[in-house]
Amino acid sequence: MIKIGITGKAGFIGTHLFNTLSLFKDKFILIPFEDNYFNETSKLESFIKECDVIVHLAAMNRHSNPEVLYRTNIELVQKLISAFERTSSRPYVIMSSSLQEFLDNPYGKSKREGRELFNKWADKTNAMFTGLIIPNVFGPFGVPFYNSVISTFSYQLVNNLEPKIEIDNQLSLIYVNDLVNFIIELIEKYGSLAQAIKNRKSREDNLDYPPRILNINPQASYKVSELLEKLQGFKEIYYQNSIFPDLSNYFDLCLFNTFRSYIPLDNYPRLFKVNADERGIYVEWAKSVSKGQSSYSTTKPQIIRGNHFHLRKVERFTVIEGNASIKLRKYGTTEVIEYILDGDEPAFVDIPIWFTHNITNIGDSNLITLFWTNEFYNPGDPDTYYEPV
Repeated sequence: MIKIGITGKAGFIGTHLFNTLSLFKDKFILIPFEDNYFNETSKLESFIKECDVIVHLAAMNRHSNPEVLYRTNIELVQKLISAFERTSSRPYVIMSSSLQEFLDNPYGKSKREGRELFNKWADKTNAMFTGLIIPNVFGPFGVPFYNSVISTFSYQLVNNLEPKIEIDNQLSLIYVNDLVNFIIELIEKYGSLAQAIKNRKSREDNLDYPPRILNINPQASYKVSELLEKLQGFKEIYYQNSIFPDLSNYFDLCLFNTFRSYIPLDNYPRLFKVNADERGIYVEWAKSVSKGQSSYSTTKPQIIRGNHFHLRKVERFTVIEGNASIKLRKYGTTEVIEYILDGDEPAFVDIPIWFTHNITNIGDSNLITLFWTNEFYNPGDPDTYYEPV
């Protein structure tokens, strides 16, 4: 198996990469890393010696002092290279860089010069290195006012704050899951080679070395104002009216899953409007502009269903008869959220991506649950990962 270390694994991209790699325990071993290793020589060296591949994501994106930002990012690269040299280690290094390399700012300059330092180290030691020129990355759980304007706008909209457009730039964009998958493909393609040459001192020209630089194509390109308009549409149709938007376009699905990751968990369960008369009741339980699949289940008392999570699916659970406990836990965390639903007061819970979830019949009779998801079930690509809540 390939041993992988990630610097900056607590950051936005790092968390997504670490969590996704951890789903493939038969392929990868994740070597623990903490940011303080950069200041503890022995821990940094021990980390490096264990790794076949190092994905260098650690960087400072913003700082009030441009010189501090520039110097910090360069020093992180220098500390890694010095540790490589002291331990005679030659892992395959994948470094995240940015389109800002081509701009005249301290961040772009630090990424460009950091990549050049890794290039010189790879030339000198016959090591493997790839620098990734990455478009603007967005996705769920990014830090508002730091990682992406999409994170900022989404946070502001669900908290009834007024988003402001400072500069209406055209943004080249990539969804974080797609970036992660690109990095994993590189690791799978070159990881075995990295293991084979790890302790060799000479370069073998007949081997298929990875490219030194890769420009990652953007998934889409939008003006800031166009993105805000889409997100405002999600707020109106979904957050305020519980109607699923059109999710037939992949980018819109990614944007929607990003937007709803900022909706507070105490937004659920949400009660339906119940139309009652002498005949009984009538409830509209799922409205959607998008195609999808509806299904239902009956669950016997004390039986648990689920204990899995999804990376892309949009799901709604609706209890129409019986008593249920729906539990959620964000993957990689320990806090469990529980919702109690009663069929006498019909309500629903929409399941966020990356949250493992289950539903338990806590009553004495059968539980009837309705499910809606935005895609048909595909046994060849179920987007379902087992994980107990």
